[in-house]
Amino acid sequence: MTDYEYILQQVKKFHYSKWNDEELRKCVDMLPNLSRRELTALYYSKWVIGDKTFRVSVFNTLFKEQVGKREERIKNMDTDSLILEFQDKKSGNVSLTRKEMRERYKAGRDKQQIAMAFNNATKGDQQWVKGQIRKERYGNSNSNNHQWKK
Repeated sequence: MTDYEYILQQVKKFHYSKWNDEELRKCVDMLPNLSRRELTALYYSKWVIGDKTFRVSVFNTLFKEQVGKREERIKNMDTDSLILEFQDKKSGNVSLTRKEMRERYKAGRDKQQIAMAFNNATKGDQQWVKGQIRKERYGNSNSNNHQWKK
């Protein structure tokens, strides 16, 4: 049985049930051994279309050079360019730029610019900035300082 046949057999099996973590890891580790044609066939297979976890792994294997270049380009951008890329919803890089901006914010780089960009974005981004500011002001404590009624 080839790697492709084995993976396809597992994909069909786990289409109807939840993936076993060990099998999923084994199948993902086999992906680089497949040809581009086999990877494409897997990616568009009816057994994989609804399985986001495995499908993303197949995609990343198919386009590993391009994905790496895009991530590297975003990491090397200055903050102003990064914010413009983040605000361009058609760029296809919003989540990558968001991730990079969050890392820069946590590292203390251009915090004010990034906070302004997040405050003009989605509610989730606004909440994230508020949470970071709260952590800076009050520490990273989750304890409550009020007394509970008995």
